Amino acid sequence: MRDYLTFYIDGAWVDPAEGLTTLDVENPATEQVVGRVALGSAADVDAACKAARKAFPAWSQTSREERLEVLGRILAEYQKRFGDLATAVTEEMGAPASLAQRAQVPAGMGHLATAIEVLKTFKFEEDRGPTMIVKEPIGVCGFITPWNWPLNQIVCKVAPAIATGCTMVLKPSEVAPFSGQIFAEIMHAAGVPAGVFNLVHGDGLGVGVPLSSHPEVDLISFTGSTRAGIEVAKNAAPTVKRVAQELGGKSPNIVFDDSAFAEGVARGVPAMMINSGQTCHAPTRMLVPTRRMDEAITVAREAANQVTVGDPNGNAQMGPVVSKVQFDKIQKLIQAGIDEGATLVVGGVGRPEGLDRGYYVKPTVFANVTNDMTIAKEEIFGPVLVVLGYDTVDQAVEIANDTEYGLGAYIQAADLEKARQVAARLRSGQVFINGASNDFMAPFGGYKMSGNGREWGDLAFHEFLETKAILGYAPAPAAE
Repeated sequence: MRDYLTFYIDGAWVDPAEGLTTLDVENPATEQVVGRVALGSAADVDAACKAARKAFPAWSQTSREERLEVLGRILAEYQKRFGDLATAVTEEMGAPASLAQRAQVPAGMGHLATAIEVLKTFKFEEDRGPTMIVKEPIGVCGFITPWNWPLNQIVCKVAPAIATGCTMVLKPSEVAPFSGQIFAEIMHAAGVPAGVFNLVHGDGLGVGVPLSSHPEVDLISFTGSTRAGIEVAKNAAPTVKRVAQELGGKSPNIVFDDSAFAEGVARGVPAMMINSGQTCHAPTRMLVPTRRMDEAITVAREAANQVTVGDPNGNAQMGPVVSKVQFDKIQKLIQAGIDEGATLVVGGVGRPEGLDRGYYVKPTVFANVTNDMTIAKEEIFGPVLVVLGYDTVDQAVEIANDTEYGLGAYIQAADLEKARQVAARLRSGQVFINGASNDFMAPFGGYKMSGNGREWGDLAFHEFLETKAILGYAPAPAAE
C-alpha cells in the first residue's frame, strides 16, 4: 500500500495547506486499492508557483555547463530507480511489465539523454549584424500530465524546461500518480535547486484549474483530452500565458494496394494494441483498398487473435485499460460500432474469456467501417481498430484528413517514393512510414484539434524560450 500524502515544494516534502484529503488509487488489473494520494488545493498550487517564481532569477542565469551537470545527475538517479519506476507504472495504470521495462520507463531516459545532447550545442544567441537575437527562458512553467504514458509525458516537458533555465510545477495524473511521486524523489536526490521543480498531486478541478490560471505561471503545458485541453486554454487566457497542448488523435493508417499489403495490415493490428490502445497517436483507422477488404479482414483477424491479454505481471502482450471509467467508455463505443452496422471481425463487448476481474478489453477489430460512424470519428482510447475502404489513393488521403484531429498518421507501402508523396499530403504532426520507430529528436505534436506546439528534441526547447531582440548591440563603426 502506497501512501503519498505530501507535496514537493521549494525543495522539501510538505503537508497539504488545507488539511489532508486523499484519493484512492486502484490497480486496474485487480480492481483493488493499492495506494492513496493527497489531493492538493489552490493554496498548495499558490505555494508551489511562488517557490518556482522565487527560484527563477537564479536558475535562469545558470550556465550551460551547470544545467548539463544537473541533467546528468537527474539521469543517473533516474537509472538507479528504473525498477521502482517500472513497478509503479505497471501497478498504477496496468502496463505489462515488459512494456514498462522496454518502453514506458526508457522513454523518460531517452528524453533526458536527448535534452543533454541538444543543450551541448544549442544556440541561445544569434548575431544579425547590429542586432543580437537572444533566446531566454520563459519563466515558470505549469505541467499537467496524463496517465497513459506517465513518465514519457513528465520527462519530455521537465527535461527541456530544466535545460532552458525554466522553473516548474508538475501536476501528474491523479489516476496514475505513483511514477510522478518517484520522479520527484529522483529530482530531490539529484540535488535540483530548491524551487526549480515542484510537485502537487490532485485532480483537475482542485489543482489543474488553479495551476493553469495562476498569474505566476508563464507557460502551461498540457497533455490529455481535447475537451480538457480547451478548458485549460480558457483558464490560461485571462493571464495571456503561453499554452502548449498535446491532445487527442484518430490517426489514419493507409495500406497501399501493392505487394506489401498483407504485411502492412499485419503490422497495423499489434501496433494499435500497444498499451491497450491507450496511445494518443495510435494507428486507429486502417484504410485499405475496398476490393481487398475481405483479404484485410482475414489478415487482421489472424493478427488480433495472436494478441494475448492478461496479468500485466505475466507474459501477456496486453494488460487492462486504466480504469472502470475508461472500460465503460470503450464498451459503449464497441456497442455503437455493432449498432451502426460495422462488421465485427474479432473481439466485441465484455472481458476476454477467463478474465473475470480487472478492466480487460478484448482486442477488437471492425471492418467495412465508414467515416461517418461513431467509431471512425471518436477517439476510443482502447484496443479497437476500425478498417475503412478506399477506391483511389486520392480518396484515401481525403478520408485520412477527414477528422478534427491531426496528431499521427501511418503509411504502409512497397514503393517508398509513393509513400513519401502521400505523407506530404497528410495533415498530421507526424507520419510513420512502414513501421518506422519513434525518434526522440523528431518533434511531437499535432495539427487542428490535436493541439499546439511541439515536444521532443531540439524543437521542444523553443517552447520554453522567449525571443528578445537587442538592437544596437553591435553598432556600425562611425564613418571617418
